Amino acid sequence: MATKRDYYEILGVPRDATPEQIKDAYRKLALQYHPDRNKSPDAEEKFKEISEAYAVLSDPQKRSQYDMLGRAGFNQQYTQEDIFRGADFETIFRDFGFGDLFEMFFGGGRGYGGFGNRRMRGSDLVSEVRITLEEALKGTEKEIEIPRSETCKQCSGSGAAPGSSPRTCASCGGTGQVQRVHSSGFARFVQITSCPTCKGSGSIIEKPCSACKGSGVAKVRRRITVRIPPGAEDGMQLRLRGEGDASLNGGAPGDLYVNVTVIPDPRFRREGPDLYYDLKIGFPQAALGAEVTVPTLEGPVQMVINPGTQPGTILRLKGKGLPKLDGFGRGDQFVVVNVTVPDRLTPRQRELLKELAKEFEQPLKEKRRFGF
Repeated sequence: MATKRDYYEILGVPRDATPEQIKDAYRKLALQYHPDRNKSPDAEEKFKEISEAYAVLSDPQKRSQYDMLGRAGFNQQYTQEDIFRGADFETIFRDFGFGDLFEMFFGGGRGYGGFGNRRMRGSDLVSEVRITLEEALKGTEKEIEIPRSETCKQCSGSGAAPGSSPRTCASCGGTGQVQRVHSSGFARFVQITSCPTCKGSGSIIEKPCSACKGSGVAKVRRRITVRIPPGAEDGMQLRLRGEGDASLNGGAPGDLYVNVTVIPDPRFRREGPDLYYDLKIGFPQAALGAEVTVPTLEGPVQMVINPGTQPGTILRLKGKGLPKLDGFGRGDQFVVVNVTVPDRLTPRQRELLKELAKEFEQPLKEKRRFGF
């Protein structure tokens, strides 16, 4: 199977391209390969490829995930329909008289960004959770409370008062769209826009529901359980499908994105699945060897310090780090040995160190008294 190309490469833009650069690049390529203009056999496939790239890179949320996961990882998170959903193609093609873009790809796929009486997806929501490093070790569940819109129970989402129902818009016949046709020379252009009477809904509500004021949705506060996977990293974003706002016209609900913050642990430094711990020992322990206690996320362990251990030596506790997000194994905990020097000595300690310095033939600087 051929490897799919990088989205930035498809649009011919650098990875740090601005949203305007991405939009301009797509507009030029789309007009070049749009099947209404380009009749070559591969035009439609190329047009779909560049449209998919634009749908991802024009959406800050999707672009961030794509940059982090790469195309293979991104495609595991999103279906083809999810990729295209919500992309703003209408403003690009409105002035060129092209028909519904997704009708070409999805068989009249209203709800992915085309015109007219389409079932629009609900808005996405963002929340956050905070976890400890210990919770990141084994994974955990957190309950969060979010404000979101849900289908109105009183009118079942119709927006009409009980006992009544919306009527079909007479201006557009329920399609939610109107067409204007004009000719220029031998060319005939068809411009499709949302119906101004019903605002694209295809229906008119004469008696609005008192609970939702005709919107079909109501604001509620909902408690949701979020499952945090083992090895979760600071800044990770979790996607809960269908837990966002309800659609205003019967479409699919949006998603909930949960940003994970891992509270720093003062004992450790984290680098991916690995942990680093600074161990302080005295000179006698470093020179003669010792057995010390080292904390880990699963409790203290005993570690042997070999005689002659030098400052800055790094020791490894295999498998004492955090689980790897790919599910294969765990990281390690590295212990960085630091030899401490006391800043205060008793007379006895001073004499012993003088004896030791004499044995090593290391000259000392005696402390002067009375300025002499």
